[in-house]
Order: sequence, then C-alpha cells, then structure tokens
Amino acid sequence: MKILVTGVTGQLGHDCVAELARRGIECQGVSSKDFSLTDAAAARAYITAYAPDVVMHCAAWTAVDRAEDEQAACEAVNADGTRSIAEICRDIDAKLIYISTDYVFPGTGTMPWETDSPTAPCNAYGASKLHGEQAVRELLTRYFIVRISWVFGLNGKNFIRTMLQLSETHDKLTVVDDQVGSPTYTRDLAVLLADMAASEKYGTYHATNEGYCSWAELAAETFRQAGRSTSVEPVPSSAYPTRAVRPKNSRMSKVSLDAAGFSRLPAWQDAVGRYLSELGAIQ
Repeated sequence: MKILVTGVTGQLGHDCVAELARRGIECQGVSSKDFSLTDAAAARAYITAYAPDVVMHCAAWTAVDRAEDEQAACEAVNADGTRSIAEICRDIDAKLIYISTDYVFPGTGTMPWETDSPTAPCNAYGASKLHGEQAVRELLTRYFIVRISWVFGLNGKNFIRTMLQLSETHDKLTVVDDQVGSPTYTRDLAVLLADMAASEKYGTYHATNEGYCSWAELAAETFRQAGRSTSVEPVPSSAYPTRAVRPKNSRMSKVSLDAAGFSRLPAWQDAVGRYLSELGAIQ
C-alpha cells in the first residue's frame, strides 16, 4: 500500500506521515510547495505520477475568520480543491480520506450530532468544507469522510499552545465556556486514519478524543496538568466577538466508529497529558 498525504506541514498531515512511517507503509507527504490545491492540473500531474493507493487529504484553508471576507478563496481550496482531488482518486482508483469538520453543523442545541444529522454551517469555512464533502460523495464510492474538531498537535499553532504561552505572563485568563465540543489530538487521529486506510469500511465518521468540554475547561485542564498556577475565569462567547460565528454545540456522536469496529480515540484529558509531555511543557 502506498499513501499520499496532503498538508504535511500542518499538525495532522505531519502526524499522519509519522504514523504511516512507523508502520512501515510507503508514503509521501506533500504541501503547497509541491502543488497548489487551486491548480487542478498540477495536482493531477503530481498525484498521478506518484500513483498512490490512498490519498489522505489533510490540507485545507483553516483561517476561519478570514474566510468570511475571502469566501471565494476559501471555496477554491476547500471545495474546488477537494473536488479536484476526488476526481483524481476516481481516475486512478485510489481511496480518499477527506478530513472535514464539526462546522458543517449549525452548532445549536446540546445533543451530539450524528453522522447523518442535518447540516447547516454557520460560517463560510464550514460551508466550504461541506461543499468538499458533497464533492467526495458525488464522485466516489471508496471514501472516508472524517469530521474532527478543536485540533491540536506538535507541528503547528493551536489553543493549548496559546494557553501555555499566555500563562507565562498572566495569573488569570478569561476563556469562553459556552462553546462545548471535543479536542482532537492529531497523534491519536493519525492512528485511526491509518487503520481506515487499510480497511474497506467506507463512509462518514466522527473522530475526536472522547468526552466533551468547553474551551474554559480545556484551558483549566491544560494548566492543571502542566503545573501552571494560572486560573481560568469562564466567560460567554459575547466577551470575544469574532468575524465568523462559532458553533456553541460541537458535540459529535462516535457510534459510526463503533458500528464499523474502529477504536474510539482516548479521553481528551489523557490526550492533553500526552501532548504536554510531547511538548515538554509539564513543570
């Protein structure tokens, strides 16, 4: 089996390549330096030449607030770019693993979203990722759509890194507590994606670390495990208005993983502890 991973310079792409290498699976990680997702011809030439059995499509436009003002550019990457990747996978008979997001849902209520819950993105980024999903389903039968949220990993910026940096200069931080979801540790997700790549259990999945928390709870747990004295004051989302609306309910059901026989990711608290160790951030 030979696998191509897009977005290798990002958190997830980096860990996917590391996990595949650990398993002894031939893989190639690519970034925008190899080809742009907005250049369909360049993408086709590169991927066709490599001839992978599986494409893990981790690359994406992730600047959520900027997407509100640059919707066409965001769509070009997340929707049109994904359509190009799906067309190439169809033509070379490769499986596609497409990384999507909790933002495809409206973010209302308190019940976990099922894989077949009605979609209704509340921002431009979520709409672009949903359009990517729709292209994958339209063009392919051998695909995995994997929705994730609140990503953190070694190779990039994320909420936990930001909290640790702020704790160096702040005794107290105000953090939003009315947005609830699940963090996703890219090292854990990479294991699941590698398992999926070796299977024929196609479909749509939700794959985050187990359990739910608010951003304030995630910050407090980070400080606790890292041995930081910084305290957390919970505040509503209205305290930090953003250009793009954020979903307040990002809970996602994992029953699709159970039904397919895939292992759920470990508890988010456990993932935070292992990530802090990976960073060398525990005092």
